[in-house]
Amino acid sequence: MPTGEAGGRGPRGREPAREIAPRAVAGLSEAAEIALTFDDNRLASLVFGQYDQNVAHLERRLGVVATALGNHVVVKGPPDSTERARRVLELLYARVRDGGGTPLTLGDVDGVIQESTIQGNLFSPAEAPANGERPSFDQIATRRRGAVRARNAAQDAYIKALRAHELVFAEGPAGTGKTWLAVGYAVSLLEQGHAERLILSRPAVEAGERLGFLPGDMREKVDPYLRPIYDALYDFMEARHVDRGLQTGMIEIAPLAFMRGRTLTNAVVLLDEAQNTTSMQMKMFLTRLGENSRMIVTGDPSQIDLPPGQKSGLVEAVRILDGVEGVGRVTFRDVDVVRHDLVRRIVTAYEADARENPEAASQRPTPSRRGPLP
Repeated sequence: MPTGEAGGRGPRGREPAREIAPRAVAGLSEAAEIALTFDDNRLASLVFGQYDQNVAHLERRLGVVATALGNHVVVKGPPDSTERARRVLELLYARVRDGGGTPLTLGDVDGVIQESTIQGNLFSPAEAPANGERPSFDQIATRRRGAVRARNAAQDAYIKALRAHELVFAEGPAGTGKTWLAVGYAVSLLEQGHAERLILSRPAVEAGERLGFLPGDMREKVDPYLRPIYDALYDFMEARHVDRGLQTGMIEIAPLAFMRGRTLTNAVVLLDEAQNTTSMQMKMFLTRLGENSRMIVTGDPSQIDLPPGQKSGLVEAVRILDGVEGVGRVTFRDVDVVRHDLVRRIVTAYEADARENPEAASQRPTPSRRGPLP
């Protein structure tokens, strides 16, 4: 991928200088060595990360040995891995260059690694497009956050589904970006003028705790349940714009119980934690969809807090609406967790235990709003 720099010493669009040669590395009879030199020292330092943490992360993920110094990096390892590392480093450099010098996170590095893997699977070196461009993950853009690119194939499919369908179900474990990306997409539609209102809803089901009487008006009562959505809103919008939107009604907090009888037109409607809706609530919510509106329903079927024996509206709706025109569905897995590496391992461990010990999993007490867990 062409990777020059916007404000440095080299012309934009120029690739980093690189050399490839066979070497003996870590006991291998033959390995490759790739040397990359980037034009802009400042952008190169963003690619390498603080104390070269991004380079170290790349080594662990791809099984290579990388040494960074100034704007120069040398990668040694198996030929396929070093070539993949080169693509990742060039993609990262292009991202910080085009993003105005925004620092990269380890999650960004993981996302580019997955993106480069898909590119490599689609095109062998001999089959690469003549213009040098390769397909990349889709992205959403807001004024405050700028362009936010998907970090894995599931998130890429999610963004594409949001663009293509009027109703999208997103299921999967915590930390996969279901709610965060949904809020970002909704904000982008609001800013582009494709929607007039953003309506946020969530079932008020307590996860096994007795919260008791909550004082205040309706918004203050439901605030504790919608805090994750507020956090995402403030990520994608300036605080003053969020506050103004709440005051003018452009952003509306609508408890699920108060949605009955409404027709939601020219709006983006987000239902979070939908695994805690009942069958009746879910049907009521889905039938609120009006003209020029879009609906996004997110939830984690593995964390249902409904009373024992009560059917989840999300699980039922996904089954009933499978194959219905205009309805999209994206399922995230444990490997798609982007919140933290440890979160991914925790989710994987729980899922593995559920598979190996189905009887123990079925005997676990289900939290409900009837009272605290014993």
